[in-house]
Amino acid sequence: MQLNDYQHLYRTNLLNDVVPFWFNHSGDKEFGGYFTCLDQKGEVYDTDKFVWLQARQVWCFAMLYNRVEKRQEWLEFASQGAEFLTEHGRDAEGNWYFSLTRQGQPLVQPYNIFSDCFATMAFGQLYQATGIAEYGNIAVKTFLNILHRKDDPKGTYTKAYPGTRPLKNFALPMILCNLVLEIEPLLKPELVEQTIATGIRSVMEEFYRPELGLILENITPDGSFSDSFEGRLVNPGHGLESMWFIMDLGERAGDQALIRKAVDITLSILDYGWDRQYGGIFYFLDVKGYPPQQLEWDQKLWWVHMETLISLLKGYLHTGDERCWQWFEKVHDYMWSHFADPEYGEWFGYLNRQGEVLLPLKGGKWKGCFHIPRGLYQCWKTLEAIAEKKASTLLQD
Repeated sequence: MQLNDYQHLYRTNLLNDVVPFWFNHSGDKEFGGYFTCLDQKGEVYDTDKFVWLQARQVWCFAMLYNRVEKRQEWLEFASQGAEFLTEHGRDAEGNWYFSLTRQGQPLVQPYNIFSDCFATMAFGQLYQATGIAEYGNIAVKTFLNILHRKDDPKGTYTKAYPGTRPLKNFALPMILCNLVLEIEPLLKPELVEQTIATGIRSVMEEFYRPELGLILENITPDGSFSDSFEGRLVNPGHGLESMWFIMDLGERAGDQALIRKAVDITLSILDYGWDRQYGGIFYFLDVKGYPPQQLEWDQKLWWVHMETLISLLKGYLHTGDERCWQWFEKVHDYMWSHFADPEYGEWFGYLNRQGEVLLPLKGGKWKGCFHIPRGLYQCWKTLEAIAEKKASTLLQD
């Protein structure tokens, strides 16, 4: 395939397939918000509403309105989801629940701070689209609450016994690197810079282990290695996703050395996480080669592969490293031949190790309207930027 063929493919799949799938099948016209538990054809098989997925879908349609085309139906679709969340999504202290009934009654307590992270993104993006002050206020208050809770994100809901084996987890520092850029216009510049600096240091100096070329999921509070199930855990998808966040921060700062380092880490994690027998990227691995405790360790997941494509394309854009393009074509071929569903639209989420569809769902408790549309958009726009850079280089020659 040529560069313009890739551009066309990612753009048309986003706008003519994935976005219509969610727009046509997921809206709850009676109670508001979205159904995310959709089967292969897009039919609803469960009506529980998971707050982080509700917020991700608000973000997605507001983002499309802001960055692709100002379609009123996209804005209205995002706004009705935000209204549902505003009315039902938080407890009295402003923490966002994990899940609700269809009608909006709380089902699961706000133990998971990622609901708050994606609520911040959703209301920040919707504020950009509408200028409605309440949305901006919700985004900022939620973000400040995340910073307040970040050292003990689960609070009273943690299962760990205090003090025996305290660990820091990679997911929140990783997300903060992206989250702060989402609402940068709403924050004081010094808070933005402080959050970015802390995030980069945490990702690139604490969780990244240069002797391994890998990012660990959990480390001790002082940054040491914990020789335990949690301490030995590697989630290749998390590491690969975080690297395009870091590349974006490097581009923002004009820090080519940071971008180069992120590209090198991308290639190292991908080489480590690739299944040389069946293809695709493993979900979990043990850094010492022991059996992981996660029984789903060898599954191939949609988001892992989509986020990898973004990092590879951004790496190629910024450095021209041909290994990024070679890996992009390899991961692209695997993903489009295994995850995409040309029959009913959207993408499957879960494959077994051999690459066979494990669950035919298009959405559920963990998969919603986020990684696929965001990834298609990011790949489309990055491919455009690569084409523009190549054209500019030819003109200069």
